[in-house]
Amino acid sequence: MIERILLATGNAGKAAELARLLGCPVLPIEGWDPPVEDGATFHANARIKALAGAAQCPGDWVVADDSGIEVDALDGEPGVLSARYGGDGLDDAGRTAALLAATEGVTDRAARFRCALVAIGPDGEEFSADGTLEGTIATAPRGARGFGYDPILIPAGETRTCGELTADEKNAISHRGAAARALRDTLGL
Repeated sequence: MIERILLATGNAGKAAELARLLGCPVLPIEGWDPPVEDGATFHANARIKALAGAAQCPGDWVVADDSGIEVDALDGEPGVLSARYGGDGLDDAGRTAALLAATEGVTDRAARFRCALVAIGPDGEEFSADGTLEGTIATAPRGARGFGYDPILIPAGETRTCGELTADEKNAISHRGAAARALRDTLGL
């Protein structure tokens, strides 16, 4: 039985969110020293972080995630570069504004959030899961909930952006929620 999981991050809020989704205690790694994320896919970057976390905390369960947004009209960009989109020094609002500028006047607004989770057990065994939330890009930010690109992605079948959904509504359909549920089932949590 897994008593706790360490998340390869220093972000306590992200650990708390994953704890709710996995249904078990999840703690950020104390003194987390993030590796260079130079993978070509979300899974590759999550694995890089999970391996670094497992090396830093041998004998523990470690999980890492990587996620972002893909926009069809931009050939899947920003993708794995979502957290750095638009240039250095931008915050969430700046990256969102850069993405809206890049899609201004574009009629095909199809996009998706993707999340990959990689878990490494105390014996080095690896497990992974992924999730996707299909939707479209709004023409302007709406809603103050969530983070990142939440104010501009409208989930398929919705009229509201992820930034307008409650946390429970978002978790029920989100890419991270889908990946966490799949990982929870795989690990028997």
